[in-house]
Amino acid sequence: MSLTDWIVPVIVVVTFVYAAIKRVDVFGAFCEGAEEGLKTCAEILPALVLLLVCIGMFRASGAVDFLTNIMKPICGAVGFPEEVTPLVVLRPFSGSGAMAVYSEIAAEVGADTFAERVAATLIGSSETTFYTAAVYFSAVKCKKTRCAIPAALCADCTAWIVCGIVVYLFFGR
Repeated sequence: MSLTDWIVPVIVVVTFVYAAIKRVDVFGAFCEGAEEGLKTCAEILPALVLLLVCIGMFRASGAVDFLTNIMKPICGAVGFPEEVTPLVVLRPFSGSGAMAVYSEIAAEVGADTFAERVAATLIGSSETTFYTAAVYFSAVKCKKTRCAIPAALCADCTAWIVCGIVVYLFFGR
Protein backbone atom coordinates (compact mmCIF):
# COMPACT_ATOMS: atom_id res chain seq x y z
CA MET A 1 0.00 0.00 0.00
CA SER A 2 1.20 3.47 -0.85
CA LEU A 3 1.09 6.61 1.25
CA THR A 4 -1.85 7.99 -0.71
CA ASP A 5 -4.00 5.05 0.34
CA TRP A 6 -3.68 6.20 3.95
CA ILE A 7 -4.33 9.95 3.59
CA VAL A 8 -8.14 9.95 3.88
CA PRO A 9 -8.33 7.39 6.73
CA VAL A 10 -5.65 9.28 8.67
CA ILE A 11 -7.52 12.58 8.22
CA VAL A 12 -10.76 10.98 9.46
CA VAL A 13 -9.07 9.41 12.49
CA VAL A 14 -7.22 12.64 13.37
CA THR A 15 -10.49 14.58 13.09
CA PHE A 16 -12.30 12.19 15.43
CA VAL A 17 -9.42 12.14 17.93
CA TYR A 18 -9.26 15.96 17.93
CA ALA A 19 -13.05 16.13 18.37
CA ALA A 20 -12.87 13.67 21.28
CA ILE A 21 -10.11 15.69 22.96
CA LYS A 22 -12.10 18.93 22.55
CA ARG A 23 -15.33 17.13 23.55
CA VAL A 24 -17.16 18.08 20.35
CA ASP A 25 -20.41 16.34 19.44
CA VAL A 26 -19.31 15.17 15.97
CA PHE A 27 -22.72 13.81 14.97
CA GLY A 28 -24.49 17.01 16.06
CA ALA A 29 -21.94 19.20 14.27
CA PHE A 30 -22.28 17.09 11.12
CA CYS A 31 -26.08 17.29 11.20
CA GLU A 32 -25.97 21.06 11.77
CA GLY A 33 -23.59 21.51 8.83
CA ALA A 34 -25.71 19.28 6.60
CA GLU A 35 -28.81 21.31 7.51
CA GLU A 36 -27.05 24.58 6.64
CA GLY A 37 -25.84 23.04 3.37
CA LEU A 38 -29.37 22.02 2.40
CA LYS A 39 -30.66 25.52 3.20
CA THR A 40 -27.94 27.02 1.01
CA CYS A 41 -28.83 24.63 -1.83
CA ALA A 42 -32.49 25.64 -1.56
CA GLU A 43 -31.55 29.32 -1.62
CA ILE A 44 -29.31 29.16 -4.70
CA LEU A 45 -31.40 26.66 -6.68
CA PRO A 46 -33.60 29.30 -8.40
CA ALA A 47 -30.53 31.17 -9.65
CA LEU A 48 -29.00 27.94 -10.97
CA VAL A 49 -32.20 26.93 -12.75
CA LEU A 50 -32.47 30.38 -14.33
CA LEU A 51 -28.84 30.25 -15.44
CA LEU A 52 -29.21 26.79 -16.96
CA VAL A 53 -32.34 27.86 -18.85
CA CYS A 54 -30.56 30.98 -20.13
CA ILE A 55 -27.57 28.92 -21.28
CA GLY A 56 -29.89 26.54 -23.10
CA MET A 57 -31.65 29.46 -24.78
CA PHE A 58 -28.30 31.06 -25.65
CA ARG A 59 -27.11 27.90 -27.39
CA ALA A 60 -30.44 27.08 -29.03
CA SER A 61 -30.91 30.62 -30.37
CA GLY A 62 -27.80 30.38 -32.51
CA ALA A 63 -26.05 33.16 -30.61
CA VAL A 64 -23.01 30.95 -29.99
CA ASP A 65 -22.67 30.28 -33.72
CA PHE A 66 -23.22 33.96 -34.51
CA LEU A 67 -20.53 35.13 -32.09
CA THR A 68 -18.21 32.36 -33.25
CA ASN A 69 -18.55 33.45 -36.87
CA ILE A 70 -17.82 37.07 -35.92
CA MET A 71 -14.71 36.08 -33.95
CA LYS A 72 -13.22 33.55 -36.40
CA PRO A 73 -11.60 36.10 -38.75
CA ILE A 74 -10.11 38.00 -35.82
CA CYS A 75 -8.79 34.80 -34.25
CA GLY A 76 -7.37 33.62 -37.56
CA ALA A 77 -5.61 36.96 -38.09
CA VAL A 78 -3.71 36.68 -34.80
CA GLY A 79 -2.89 32.98 -35.18
CA PHE A 80 -5.46 31.71 -32.71
CA PRO A 81 -6.95 28.42 -33.97
CA GLU A 82 -10.41 29.06 -35.43
CA GLU A 83 -11.60 25.64 -34.22
CA VAL A 84 -11.27 26.84 -30.62
CA THR A 85 -13.45 29.95 -31.07
CA PRO A 86 -16.70 28.24 -29.96
CA LEU A 87 -14.95 27.23 -26.75
CA VAL A 88 -13.96 30.85 -26.10
CA VAL A 89 -17.58 31.94 -26.53
CA LEU A 90 -19.15 29.17 -24.45
CA ARG A 91 -16.65 28.71 -21.58
CA PRO A 92 -17.77 31.72 -19.47
CA PHE A 93 -21.33 30.39 -19.48
CA SER A 94 -21.21 26.61 -19.27
CA GLY A 95 -18.56 24.17 -18.09
CA SER A 96 -20.36 21.13 -19.46
CA GLY A 97 -21.02 22.89 -22.77
CA ALA A 98 -17.36 23.85 -22.96
CA MET A 99 -16.31 20.27 -22.28
CA ALA A 100 -18.61 19.09 -25.09
CA VAL A 101 -17.01 21.60 -27.46
CA TYR A 102 -13.57 20.51 -26.29
CA SER A 103 -14.45 16.87 -27.00
CA GLU A 104 -15.58 17.85 -30.49
CA ILE A 105 -12.33 19.73 -31.08
CA ALA A 106 -10.23 16.79 -29.90
CA ALA A 107 -12.20 14.36 -32.07
CA GLU A 108 -12.22 16.66 -35.10
CA VAL A 109 -8.62 17.89 -35.23
CA GLY A 110 -7.06 15.11 -33.17
CA ALA A 111 -5.03 15.01 -30.01
CA ASP A 112 -1.61 16.61 -29.87
CA THR A 113 -2.51 19.28 -32.40
CA PHE A 114 -2.06 22.98 -31.80
CA ALA A 115 -5.83 23.60 -31.68
CA GLU A 116 -6.40 20.78 -29.18
CA ARG A 117 -3.60 22.01 -26.93
CA VAL A 118 -4.98 25.54 -26.98
CA ALA A 119 -8.44 24.17 -26.17
CA ALA A 120 -7.11 22.02 -23.32
CA THR A 121 -5.21 24.96 -21.88
CA LEU A 122 -8.30 27.17 -22.13
CA ILE A 123 -10.41 24.63 -20.29
CA GLY A 124 -7.83 24.54 -17.49
CA SER A 125 -7.08 28.25 -17.29
CA SER A 126 -10.50 29.88 -17.50
CA GLU A 127 -13.63 29.74 -15.42
CA THR A 128 -17.35 29.44 -16.00
CA THR A 129 -17.69 33.05 -14.94
CA PHE A 130 -21.45 33.50 -15.05
CA TYR A 131 -22.18 30.15 -13.39
CA THR A 132 -19.71 30.85 -10.59
CA ALA A 133 -21.02 34.38 -10.11
CA ALA A 134 -24.62 33.13 -10.00
CA VAL A 135 -23.76 30.56 -7.34
CA TYR A 136 -21.63 32.81 -5.14
CA PHE A 137 -23.71 35.98 -5.37
CA SER A 138 -26.91 34.00 -4.87
CA ALA A 139 -25.45 32.25 -1.82
CA VAL A 140 -24.69 35.57 -0.12
CA LYS A 141 -27.87 37.22 -1.47
CA CYS A 142 -25.93 39.93 -3.30
CA LYS A 143 -27.95 41.59 -6.06
CA LYS A 144 -25.47 44.25 -7.16
CA THR A 145 -22.34 42.65 -8.59
CA ARG A 146 -20.82 46.04 -9.45
CA CYS A 147 -17.49 45.37 -11.16
CA ALA A 148 -17.20 41.67 -10.34
CA ILE A 149 -18.55 40.37 -13.67
CA PRO A 150 -16.51 42.75 -15.89
CA ALA A 151 -13.39 41.99 -13.81
CA ALA A 152 -13.99 38.25 -14.12
CA LEU A 153 -14.49 38.57 -17.89
CA CYS A 154 -11.25 40.57 -18.13
CA ALA A 155 -9.53 37.75 -16.25
CA ASP A 156 -11.00 35.26 -18.73
CA CYS A 157 -9.75 37.36 -21.67
CA THR A 158 -6.32 37.50 -20.09
CA ALA A 159 -6.37 33.73 -19.66
CA TRP A 160 -7.27 33.29 -23.33
CA ILE A 161 -4.51 35.62 -24.52
CA VAL A 162 -1.85 34.18 -22.23
CA CYS A 163 -3.01 30.68 -23.10
CA GLY A 164 -2.55 31.33 -26.81
CA ILE A 165 0.89 32.84 -26.28
CA VAL A 166 2.13 30.10 -23.95
CA VAL A 167 0.88 27.25 -26.09
CA TYR A 168 2.31 28.87 -29.20
CA LEU A 169 5.70 29.44 -27.57
CA PHE A 170 5.99 25.96 -26.05
CA PHE A 171 4.26 23.84 -28.64
CA GLY A 172 4.30 25.93 -31.81
CA ARG A 173 2.12 25.03 -34.72
